[in-house]
Amino acid sequence: MNISIIKIGGNVIDYPEKLNEFLYLFSRFPGNKILIHGGGIMASKFGESLGVMPEMVDGRRITDKDTLDVVTMVYAGLINKQIVAKLQHLKQNALGMTGADGNLIRSIKRPVKTIDYGFVGDIKEINIDLLETMLSGNLLPVVCAITHDKKGQLLNTNADTIASVMATSLATKHNVNLYFCFDKAGVLIDEKNDNSIIPLINEEIYSELKKENVIHSGMIPKLDNAFSALNKGVNHVWIGKAENLLLAAKGKLSGTTIEKHKYDLY
Repeated sequence: MNISIIKIGGNVIDYPEKLNEFLYLFSRFPGNKILIHGGGIMASKFGESLGVMPEMVDGRRITDKDTLDVVTMVYAGLINKQIVAKLQHLKQNALGMTGADGNLIRSIKRPVKTIDYGFVGDIKEINIDLLETMLSGNLLPVVCAITHDKKGQLLNTNADTIASVMATSLATKHNVNLYFCFDKAGVLIDEKNDNSIIPLINEEIYSELKKENVIHSGMIPKLDNAFSALNKGVNHVWIGKAENLLLAAKGKLSGTTIEKHKYDLY
């Protein structure tokens, strides 16, 4: 089975027009597909309105009990169901899920090392049998960034990581491509200039760009997840603007392609 895992971020979700445009393109995306979404910007805004202020370390959210309540309400409730309703309008038979539904994603609470991330989940298992059953039945999974520990505890889990681990789990049996859609044209040399796109990144280039602080903050976990997926059997990873998703699906030059192989580019 050919499967595409497509992850959409809060910078698109937070703007209704951008989200509607993306979902229209997503509805036209060919083949078997799974949509993974976060919604950090909206969660931060809702949290602030309730007096729960966001705390971030290296692009990752610290999740105390109050923050967990907020992200669960926003990710699993408001955002997930809005996306599902919009996809149904586009004649896509979507089914919204958390990692707890159908035991889809089992995680453990991240151990405390130098930083206590709180109720954050590190993924241990993906129920690929459930995903295969859904896709075979023409159901489109829409998965939010909430998982569970199978002991009754929900956990906030990085959506990029969910996309990456789900892709690698399915890649043991299927042909899998992974797409990260957000509000930038790709990985940029200058984050304020969409024309400064880096068309291809491998591990060697990535290491150099981190040293030079060209790549930093929230882009680091995104690229870490991309390379992890490639090293575990995923065929192709792409990062780019949501509106270029169909171009990427057709193999046309757009966004940043992530490759694990080394090339003599410099």
